Amino acid sequence: MTTMSDPPSESFRPSQLLNDTRYRSYTFQFIALLCLIGLMAFLGINLVRNLAAAGLNISFEFLGEPAGYDINQRLLEYDSQSSHWRASVVGALNTLLVAFVGCILATIIGVVVGVLRLSKNWLISKIMSVYVEIFRNVPVLVWILIVMAVFVAVLPQPRDFRGDSPEASMFLDLFAFTGRGFYFPQPYFTVEWATGSTGWLIIIALLVGALFGTRAMLARATRIQEATGVRPNTLWINLAIWFVPLILACVIMGLAWDIPELRGFNFQGGIFARNSFIALTLALSIYTAAFIAENVRAGILAVSKGQTEAAASLGLRPNRIMNLVILPQALRVIIPPLISQYLNLTKNSSLAIAVGYMDLTGTLGGITLNQTGRAIECVLLLMLFYLTFSLAISAIMNVYNNAVKLKER
Repeated sequence: MTTMSDPPSESFRPSQLLNDTRYRSYTFQFIALLCLIGLMAFLGINLVRNLAAAGLNISFEFLGEPAGYDINQRLLEYDSQSSHWRASVVGALNTLLVAFVGCILATIIGVVVGVLRLSKNWLISKIMSVYVEIFRNVPVLVWILIVMAVFVAVLPQPRDFRGDSPEASMFLDLFAFTGRGFYFPQPYFTVEWATGSTGWLIIIALLVGALFGTRAMLARATRIQEATGVRPNTLWINLAIWFVPLILACVIMGLAWDIPELRGFNFQGGIFARNSFIALTLALSIYTAAFIAENVRAGILAVSKGQTEAAASLGLRPNRIMNLVILPQALRVIIPPLISQYLNLTKNSSLAIAVGYMDLTGTLGGITLNQTGRAIECVLLLMLFYLTFSLAISAIMNVYNNAVKLKER
């Protein structure tokens, strides 16, 4: 009688690292990693030796010294006696502001243009095609300078807003659009305990809570739909979750508005957005939107025509077909290249110095570098900042991409 048993397991031998296909790829990757580490170590040692020979050393102590220069637009409190590090943070926030607003505007414009490029109206389709071809084939720096020149030449100066000059007037008596920049009403809280950052932290907490609340309501509606086949209407509940707590909080904290007024030779009060910021953001937005429009058009064309025909056979109108059938499926094609466009817009914001906008490149990579002479340290920090921004944008967009991509059972 024969007894069946498993064959003896083969012991590992070093020769398998090259001869066995199960381990060979890992071996080559490990060797490549060692070579890369050795190369980076060689370059680092060489840099340190050359700096030592020149009597220099890598030090970041200069970040604590007074900067000695002003920044024309800032989101944090800053003056010329603030440190170089604070100047760098202010420049980084200015960069993020341009990137955030620019990505939103570019997405809106790009989606509209991409959809209109496929319009059956010949004139609209051709106009959108001309827009795409003109903006994506001219360098973005040229568009930044053009938009800045138009703002300075076309928009009125603050002195034109005087009562005896009919050339300009405030929009709705709230907004002033001038060649120096745009002025908007500034909200603030009058209750003592809500002044400063306290009130705005409460507003942010309410917005975050409303986001999670609406997501919970949508998840509940989805569960009910899966169980009964009927989806409950959550529109009014979601609107209440968003706006009722905000309105109550604003009333309790005494929300008021600081309206800009012309005093002397310029406007005082309100929120001031410099013409350099407006020109840079608008130029980057319309330039990047041309590329996003092509991504949107490609994503829509990637959806089978049978989807459109099936939706039309159910009686859906063209705009409902686009919103409910085409675009949700096209997102799976649009999102990956859209991430690259967001990264390009963020990095192109480094051209801000051309119009005098003090971003990260203008502060840390410009004035700070020239004043301190710490070129290596400033460039390393500049690379670290932009690398962090890019990785953060990629991570956020990849999370969204995983949420909308096709999920197979």
